[in-house]
Amino acid sequence: MNTKKESAMGNIFRTLRYRNFRLFFFGQGISLVGTWMQAIAMGWLVYRMTNSAFLLGIVGFASQIPMFVLGPLGGVIADRVNRHKILVVTQTLSMIQALILAGLTLTGRIEVWHLIALGAFLGCINSIDIPARQAFLVEMVEKKENLGNAIALNSSMFNGARLIGPAVAGVLVAVFGEGICFLLNGLSFIAVIISLLAMKVRAPDVAVNNSNVMEELKEGFVYTFSFLPIRFILLLLGVISLMGMSYAVLMPVFARDILHGGPSTLGFLVGSGGIGALAATVYLASRKSIVGLARMIPISSALFASCLILFSLSRTLWASVIILAVAGFGMMTNMAASNTILQTITDDDKRGRVMSFYAMAFMGIAPFGSLIAGALAGRIGATDTLIIGGVSCIIASAFFASKLPQLNKIIHPIYRKIGIIPEVALGIGAATRLTAPPED
Repeated sequence: MNTKKESAMGNIFRTLRYRNFRLFFFGQGISLVGTWMQAIAMGWLVYRMTNSAFLLGIVGFASQIPMFVLGPLGGVIADRVNRHKILVVTQTLSMIQALILAGLTLTGRIEVWHLIALGAFLGCINSIDIPARQAFLVEMVEKKENLGNAIALNSSMFNGARLIGPAVAGVLVAVFGEGICFLLNGLSFIAVIISLLAMKVRAPDVAVNNSNVMEELKEGFVYTFSFLPIRFILLLLGVISLMGMSYAVLMPVFARDILHGGPSTLGFLVGSGGIGALAATVYLASRKSIVGLARMIPISSALFASCLILFSLSRTLWASVIILAVAGFGMMTNMAASNTILQTITDDDKRGRVMSFYAMAFMGIAPFGSLIAGALAGRIGATDTLIIGGVSCIIASAFFASKLPQLNKIIHPIYRKIGIIPEVALGIGAATRLTAPPED
């Protein structure tokens, strides 16, 4: 019995045996706790200062719009430059941003325009950091069949921090104010910078490319949107980001005005989504193969959307927490499954650019969702705004599900070619399995 348990745990954490990934996992994990603390404190500070759902949307827009504008450029940089060095620079700049925010808040000089400007600055940093970080995962994991596990563990790290950070932030904001959260976030970047510097990174396989940046941008765009599986995955992510993920910007409204709570209530709401998302990443990490992930994409996105509708109608904290936990499970399953398939089927020399469009789909489009959500909530209320978003995401999920047979015909041969399906790769039962319908 113990041997089986140890084997199961070893399967879940198998990519931690790679030294560089292990360093990244623990260093980034500490830093992300601070990042979530800052996100919660920033939203609460804006709403406390302004009492405006619209300005919550404006601040969210400012911090995310750079990904939409600069994300493709970040992808080109990730395909041309040493990704490890990019991350050292971007994480250092993120630390500086947090410390400036802390200084202004702790000295009582903070104004709304500071929050907008510093949010935009961080968004510019992220537009370079996220494509490089996503593409760098492949360099930290030696075997491609373990990529799904690495992405799931990376997501578990993100959501473990999402569980801890908001809860801690809720207490700290109530007792000490928002500034301490910004300060602790700035200090938390020391962990990830040290972990990056401690890595033993081989010379990157970045091809010498004499083409100009615009040519590479065009090449990345054509490759991404002419490849049907990538195109439809990104389109679904885009709809979810635009109409569904904007629920996060309205959390202060639900916490204070609908559930009649304070900063700790906001922390519980955001943290509950982290619990569900963490459960999803543990489940995904325990899977031995990525086969079957494609069909999970529309199912998980529809689950997330349905929970948004239920949450909008809830008027008790305990019910809202449970619903958001299930929503977090659906959201993270969708995001991690999409990420894994994209990373698996994408050509190595275009990975940075494809992942920049992935980042655009779930972060770059989000600012428009923040603006829409903020404007709608100001006119029709937060409840009806979430219902509209949830219904839109369900429709998009149904459309994606209708395209699955067509997408599987393209994805499955790629799995065979790179040996993702062990039986085919080993030639065991190949004649039978090559003629069998796809399992995705």
